[in-house]
Amino acid sequence: MSNVVVVGTQWGDEGKGKVVDLLTERSDLVIRFQGGKNAGHTLVVGDKKVILHLIPSGILHKDKLCVIGSGLVIDPETLLEEIAALREKGYAVTTDTVAISDRAHVIMPYHKMIDHAREATQKIGTTGRGIGPAYEDKAHRTGIRMIDLVNPDLLRKKIDALFDEKQEYLTCILKVKAPDKEEMIEKFQAMGEKLRPFVTDTSVLVHRFISQGKNLLFEGAQGANLDMDHGTYPYVTSSNTIAGQACVGAGVGPTMIDSVLGICKAYTTRVGGGPFPTELGDEVGEKLRAFGGEYGATTGRPRRCGWLDLVGLRNSIRLSGISHLAITKLDVLSGFETIKVATAYRSGGSLIESMPADLEMYPGMEMVYDELPGWEENISSVRSFDELPAGCKAYISYIEENLGVKAAIVSVGPKREETIIREDLFG
Repeated sequence: MSNVVVVGTQWGDEGKGKVVDLLTERSDLVIRFQGGKNAGHTLVVGDKKVILHLIPSGILHKDKLCVIGSGLVIDPETLLEEIAALREKGYAVTTDTVAISDRAHVIMPYHKMIDHAREATQKIGTTGRGIGPAYEDKAHRTGIRMIDLVNPDLLRKKIDALFDEKQEYLTCILKVKAPDKEEMIEKFQAMGEKLRPFVTDTSVLVHRFISQGKNLLFEGAQGANLDMDHGTYPYVTSSNTIAGQACVGAGVGPTMIDSVLGICKAYTTRVGGGPFPTELGDEVGEKLRAFGGEYGATTGRPRRCGWLDLVGLRNSIRLSGISHLAITKLDVLSGFETIKVATAYRSGGSLIESMPADLEMYPGMEMVYDELPGWEENISSVRSFDELPAGCKAYISYIEENLGVKAAIVSVGPKREETIIREDLFG
């Protein structure tokens, strides 16, 4: 038995979906433990491209159970659309392959309205999917959970109790029209009816698999630098994205976790506002975006691109207790004569080797870079570490040595087979 947590080490979009899909082959249960439909996990299987937002990335494998944990906020309409799209592509989405926590919270129409109205003035870079406002209601103890959604009478009672306050906030403070209450109740009752068979106490389910000695895979969304507590606040997501949240969002204790795999893109990207120390606003940044196809899977927004940042990666390794790395999109760096890596920041003549909490420091910081030789070869057909170009192997070794963590997986393209497995995490 081995239980592995997969988390992003940067600002999300590191390629977690592909890695989870790959590792599902050796696992028995895949649990998504936080976030919402603001996540976009892109999988390429053969000629098929599948983008998932809520269902774990293991769903493309037969006879594997995928759990949507209590740490998520779920848009039922998006979830039903995702189920329908997967079924249309020939994937089995049944109560044997998907389970939804009865304690996960529900994104309501007023959450999206609040999100859009606030973003118009705050410019945080939210996707406008209602994620933050839904988590707010969860903390405020006024949220609607999946157990409420699948109980028509309870759903009506809950909405009746909170609607006047939501309506006043929307109309009087945000100056937007509130949703029609009756229409909303009827629509969500109907969706609850469709989702009822999938809803269960997933913590009990997960523990059953653990007691049977099964392999478990915990899937996170976004990245460590977007963590609510430890990221570049307030330019963060609305949940905890580090590995410790796997226990909370799945309903297991920390002694159940055996290893943590940090997904690290071979360079760095970010979507939305907020600090990005190694961002490149020149032709090199444009080249990374073009070569890497750096556009958001959820929003289509162009991603900001820059060199690899070891300062941020050290933070992520410390915060999540990362035991192994998966380096993705290494193929994108093919053709660069030289590659830079930020080893520290400099501010006011002082070296900074951890990410500052004070956002006012970032605009004036300088990067301390190491420069490494690149490689020209196309590496997408390489299937072993020894066959990689010398510059490519040196780049991976440099990352490992500076971070003190081995790269167990190296991705050289978007497809399943375009991967070098250097260590079996379930072995």
